[in-house]
Amino acid sequence: MALETGTRVGVYEVTGKLGEGGMGEVYRAHDTTLDRDVALKVLSEGFTADPDRLSRFQREAKFTPLTNHPNIGGI
Repeated sequence: MALETGTRVGVYEVTGKLGEGGMGEVYRAHDTTLDRDVALKVLSEGFTADPDRLSRFQREAKFTPLTNHPNIGGI
């Protein structure tokens, strides 16, 4: 699912594409509620159709905020 610059996804406004990988695509976006820039990950359809892969992503999303490292962005 490719997102164009300016697309709104909830409170996020897409400002550009950062890259893509095995899980899907990552976009730079602006959180209009908190007034900060974020990375927005959009999972590929094949990824979301696989319960094991989706579960892995959900675990990653749950535990990444607990990681404190200068090379890992905050959530």
